[in-house]
Amino acid sequence: MSFSLPGLSDPLIRAASHFEAPTPVQSQAIPVVLSGRDLLATASTGSGKTTAFVLPLLQRWLDAPQSKPKALHSLILVPTRELAAQVREVIQQFSKDLPKRIKVVSAVGGVSINPQMMALRGGADFIVATPGRLLDLVDHRAVKLGSVSALVLDEADRMLDFGFADELGRILKLLPAKRQNLLFSATFPKAVESMASLIMRDAARIEVDADQADLPDILQRAIRVDKSKRTPLLRHLIAAEGWDRVLVFVARQYSADHVADKLNRKGIKALSFHGDLSQGARSEVLKDFKSGSIQVVVATDLAGRGLDIASLPVVVNYDLPRSPTDYTHRIGRTGRAGESGLAISFVSEECVAHFALIEKRNQLNLAREVIPGFEPIEAVPLPSPGTGGIKGRRKSKKDKLREAAARKKAE
Repeated sequence: MSFSLPGLSDPLIRAASHFEAPTPVQSQAIPVVLSGRDLLATASTGSGKTTAFVLPLLQRWLDAPQSKPKALHSLILVPTRELAAQVREVIQQFSKDLPKRIKVVSAVGGVSINPQMMALRGGADFIVATPGRLLDLVDHRAVKLGSVSALVLDEADRMLDFGFADELGRILKLLPAKRQNLLFSATFPKAVESMASLIMRDAARIEVDADQADLPDILQRAIRVDKSKRTPLLRHLIAAEGWDRVLVFVARQYSADHVADKLNRKGIKALSFHGDLSQGARSEVLKDFKSGSIQVVVATDLAGRGLDIASLPVVVNYDLPRSPTDYTHRIGRTGRAGESGLAISFVSEECVAHFALIEKRNQLNLAREVIPGFEPIEAVPLPSPGTGGIKGRRKSKKDKLREAAARKKAE
């Protein structure tokens, strides 16, 4: 079977010819987007969601009349600079042989705004942006949003949560009332669905579940280990299991630097990846990791959204994610594009209850492994009076403010 769907022109079908066939989310979403209807689509990581909105938006752009200066057709909002770069690359890949020449501008923070302002002279057809930088460009009068035909929120659950709510609200007020709204994400907690309903109008809803999609082939393991032994265990597993590349998730920026430093001291090439790094440094880390010149990247949840690293064999949760949703996004960095992957979680005694919550929300029941030589000896701590339950179940106001600050750095 070849990649072909009604409504897509021959140049776009040829551009997608390297795919054997549309994925379930693509076959369901593309006709909806072509029809001009609003859409909320939920499908697993690695299921082809970017292609599901890029191809039909390119077709709608092809069918629209041209103007000079260029009128902005599609605005795609993403939570991180890395995801912006990936989406822009997909758009350029599919538009190489189109009969009309497209202009795509990426607008992200962490770099000088001047080249982006220069790029926007004469307008743009597509803009892929993080919210903060887009608003900076609006304030500099480098871009106007009044002509937008389609708004896409990629990683929509993250775009609608606490960290981006104010910026997104400002952007929505600048957009025309008559537009198409497309929300795509791997997870969509009910807590943000009410916010989505304020944006959408008569929206179609697509949920590609396990019965419809080819689930990523990810072997998930849980290893009991004391907190103090996690780094030695990580080194042991890298050597014993012969991992050539591994993405390690930690909770804090300091931990990313600290763990990477410890690995380097033992002869394992590792780099940290987090929001305090400059955009140039972040790009270099990913470049070196993808090329294989470094073996380990130790990252915060900045790397958990949308990051596509081909043939990444292993993800390790050195620190457990705070939410079950973040667990899904983290392990989705492996097992992509039909390949198999491995996801390992370190479970210390103080995190036993929290990991059980992650399992429950993700419908998992993983055996607890113990690696010889790394048997846990720490006792489960007694809960303090009035702690309010399992850590990670409910975020405090301080946690939300901290996460909002981290997301600003991600932009």
